[in-house]
Order: sequence, then structure tokens, then C-alpha cells
Amino acid sequence: MASTARRAARTFPAVLITGARQSGKTTLLRHEFGETHAYLSLERPDVRARALADPVGFLRDNPTPVILDEIQYVPQLLHYVKDRIDEDRKPGNWLMTGSQSFALMRGVSQTLAGRVAVLTLEPLSTEEVQTASRPSDFRALLDRVFAADSGAPAVRRQRHRDVDLADWLLRGGYPEPRLQSKIDRQIWFGSYVQTYLERDIRDLRQVGDLALFSRFLFLVATRTGNLLNLAELGREAGVSGPTARQWLSLLEASQIVHLVRPFHRNLGKRIRKSPKLYLLDPGLATFLLGLHSREAVLQGPSAGALVETAVVSEWVKACRNRGEQPGLYYWRSSAGHEVDLIIEHDGGFYGLEVKATATPTPHHAENLARWRDLAGRSARGVLACRIDRPMALRSGIRAVPWHLAWV
Repeated sequence: MASTARRAARTFPAVLITGARQSGKTTLLRHEFGETHAYLSLERPDVRARALADPVGFLRDNPTPVILDEIQYVPQLLHYVKDRIDEDRKPGNWLMTGSQSFALMRGVSQTLAGRVAVLTLEPLSTEEVQTASRPSDFRALLDRVFAADSGAPAVRRQRHRDVDLADWLLRGGYPEPRLQSKIDRQIWFGSYVQTYLERDIRDLRQVGDLALFSRFLFLVATRTGNLLNLAELGREAGVSGPTARQWLSLLEASQIVHLVRPFHRNLGKRIRKSPKLYLLDPGLATFLLGLHSREAVLQGPSAGALVETAVVSEWVKACRNRGEQPGLYYWRSSAGHEVDLIIEHDGGFYGLEVKATATPTPHHAENLARWRDLAGRSARGVLACRIDRPMALRSGIRAVPWHLAWV
């Protein structure tokens, strides 16, 4: 995200980094711009009080270039930032962070349209926890993962870049539990969920019963990697359909879950139009499911859905870290044949099927082959699974490691 943020700061007067709590938004901006920009935390009650009481004086006393951290606490300030930008549109003057919320994004779209670049920072990806350089261009990443040639030249003996799947599913990508092995995973995620419920959700004032919402959150976790049925979800959670929809929207806006829509092209009839639901961090997913050991995550009934969750979240991060907005979809035919992820980018189509197996066979790529027959031979496809280097499966389709650190 660092290079994307710098590129945005050379173009737009304001840059807003959003994302889930504890994903590293403040650290990113202070690390990249701390020497050139003053820093103000609006999370501090004294700073927030001054900004609310006298916004004009507050901005006058804190000249640009400046980092305004946690801007969602004082969204009214955006109106005055807009006035200052209209007076001086110098790129990169205003850098802001803010946890996603409806009020913040509504304020940004209404007041700073055309003046701000909005970037979303997810928890760490497998790309980021490895030290080797990665393709910064999204098209280059696609070309290397979905290489038409199934042979070894694109691999270059990168076996040492394997990522432990069980560890990734248990600890996820949030920087603290990922980078500090001494942190107790269960305590950290327990505190994260409690803080999230008591702070963010209560602040939004759209949840009256936190115990009900806790159950709703658990039920959402049980559905990661599966088709979403809102009516069923609400019924099991003990809330109405509209309430379930509202609560799911809160989780989506807060970057806790991501919905993948069905492929919109007419490649045979689809049996349903429901999106697929994914928690964006597999560590949070396994914690909510009560899974705390390697055996539980790799051999339990949720193993396939959890591996699929990990793979899909890697591609969401790969897009957002590069400032890209390609279409991410899934495909399912009327006969029940499904491809887990379809990436539409620059006129090209890339299909990705996920399997938890470490022994891929041509049979595992059967749905990909069916999809390619419908989408056209120029469409590319790979099977993501638990191997440590790419291997050929069948004509035009190869198996690749589940993570992106090997690329």
C-alpha cells in the first residue's frame, strides 16, 4: 500500500486510508510521511474537543502538510478541510485515516468528491510478510499467477517462500498477532472482538442488544466461504431480515466481511443470485468458530471453507494494496458447477478454484475447464491448493500454491 499511497499523494490534495481497526493505517502514514507531515490524533479527547469547538482555528493552528488520524471522530471537520483545499489544491497536503463507517464515508463522498483518494488497508497479506519484492502492477501479478505456460520458468525455485497454512488460518494477518509470536492469539482476538463490539458498533447506535449481535457475528463466521442466505441468517440469530441486512452492512463497511457477487455475464443460467460471504481475516474467522489448533483448522469440517476464505482474502488485499478495483466474482452454473473466484481485469477473465488438497489431480480442475469452455479459450484458470510450487494439471490449467508469497 505504501507505493500506492505515495502515488495518490502526488495526485490528490487529500488521501484517506480506511480499513478495519488494527490493520496498520496510522503506522503506514507515520512511517511513510512522518518526516514531512505534522501528526494529529483525533482519538485524543483534548485534540477532538478543540477541533469540534473551533474547527477554523484548529486548522489554522495546525498548518499543512498534516496527518489527521481517526478522522471519523470529527467528520464535521471535513467541511472545513474542503474549504482549505479549494484555497490551495497542492497534492498531498491532507493525509487522513479513518475506520470505515457510514457517517465517515458519506461525509467524504459529499464534501471531498474529486479532492480525495480513498484507499483501503487490509490486514497483512502473505505477500507482505515475505521480504522478497513483488509485482507492483496488478496485471503483472495476474500474468505470473495465471501464466499460460505451465512449465517451471515462472517459478524460479521459490520453495523457500512457502507459508504455513495452519499458522495463517490461526493467527491471520492483523499485524500484532502476525508479527509478534509471543502475543497470545486467543487473548488478542478476544479483546479485538470485545473492543469492536463495545466501541465501533455501539458508537454507530444501530445495535440494541450486544448479546444478539455476538451470536450474529458467530453465525456469520460459520458461513464464511459459503452462499449468503440473509433470511436464514436472521432467523438463526433471532432477528428480523431487515436487522440482519443492516448488521451485515455494518460488518461490510467495517471491513470485517467481504461479499463476492455472482458473475454477471450470461455463461449459462445461474441457480441463484446470492453473494458468497467471506471474513477478510482467517485468524478472526477461526477464533470466532472456536478453532484453536492445527488439527481443528486443517482436518475439521470447516477446512475447505477456511482455505477458500484465506485465498479470496489474499486477492482482495492484492487488489486494494495496489489501488485497483477489478471485478471479483464467483461463477455457478445451473448444474451446480462452481468456480470460486473470477477476476475481471482490463478485458481479461481469470478463474480460480480453491481446494484444501495437497495432492491435486486433473479431476480437481474439472469446473475450471467447464468455465473456460463457456468463457472462451483466452480465459485463464488456476487451481489454488496446498502445494509449494506450480504444476501442470491439464491443458491450459495448472495448480499453484494457495498463497501469493510464491509469486
